Amino acid sequence: MNGQEPQRSGIMAWVSRYEPLLLVMFAALSGGILLFVYLTGEVIEGSTKGFDEAILLALRQPADLSTPIGPGWLTHAVKDITSLGGTTVLTLMTVLVTIYLLLDRRRAIAIFVLASVLGGWALSTMLKLSVARPRPDIVPHLVEVNDLSFPSGHAMVSAVTYLTLAALISGTRRYRSTRIFIVAVGILLTLMIGMSRVYLGVHYPTDVLGGWCAGATWALGCWLIARRFISPSRGPGGAAQADRPPLE
Repeated sequence: MNGQEPQRSGIMAWVSRYEPLLLVMFAALSGGILLFVYLTGEVIEGSTKGFDEAILLALRQPADLSTPIGPGWLTHAVKDITSLGGTTVLTLMTVLVTIYLLLDRRRAIAIFVLASVLGGWALSTMLKLSVARPRPDIVPHLVEVNDLSFPSGHAMVSAVTYLTLAALISGTRRYRSTRIFIVAVGILLTLMIGMSRVYLGVHYPTDVLGGWCAGATWALGCWLIARRFISPSRGPGGAAQADRPPLE
């Protein structure tokens, strides 16, 4: 019995320290899942058609639907931004970050990052095949696409990749300002990539919303798992914290 007391005290101390954060994160995770399920149901029923088409038309010149609103350079910039959510860029980003973490002697996090991103990509493909929503045809596409529409693969996979990488990498940084910056960059890239898909006419707005919701929920779930079982900051007095400088 006496041998079990320190362990029980350690568990209770961990719960006492992280319970409010865990409750908030669990609520966000549950809310993200419910929101995605609701949005998927609305899309399948066709209830979002008017909303989707109105936004796509608002982003084009009324006299020529093949021409988006805004200056010519904006279209070129949006095409560059949307490429940041492509398979090539995201694969390269994931591989480079994984190698960096391995070189930084953070093998567990590196493996978890790779598994989290690959799992999110697989989930995105399964969701697309399950809903099987065709691409929008109300406006001409400004880039070539050839797969299904909901959820947006660019929106979801970029959220999975950038948010997961940001959340897990930020946990390895010493200073709070650095951690905030890394997460903010991940969020900004995810938002910009998703919005670019609507501007280019290759996705309905609800496709992007669904992608953001599913991707962010996946990233949050991965962060919770990593914080509890893998992250160096996973608990008070843990071995992973012993050789780490105090946070700013």
